[in-house]
Amino acid sequence: MNKRQAFIAAALAGLCAGTTVNAAAHDGPAPGDKEKCYGVAKAGQNDCASSDGAHSCAGQAEADNLPTEWAYVAKGTCEQAGGSVKPIKAGKAAKPATQP
Repeated sequence: MNKRQAFIAAALAGLCAGTTVNAAAHDGPAPGDKEKCYGVAKAGQNDCASSDGAHSCAGQAEADNLPTEWAYVAKGTCEQAGGSVKPIKAGKAAKPATQP
């Protein structure tokens, strides 16, 4: 392997490692002063997997305000936005939450 090939291999390895760390951090605890808020995510704007296992990725909410979909919000503002900090139990049908 010449120096150019070694450099490219190292760059690709670094890129892959960075992507893995980013994905793991996204599924982990809420960043800073944020908390998971269920029932407030808009269609296609959820932050990660649904609580009922319907999907495992961000941006896959099919409707607004589904109780199984969540988004990060500032701590202490979830209930004010009409959401819940507790996930819905798996097996319950996901229906859009009604807004007051």
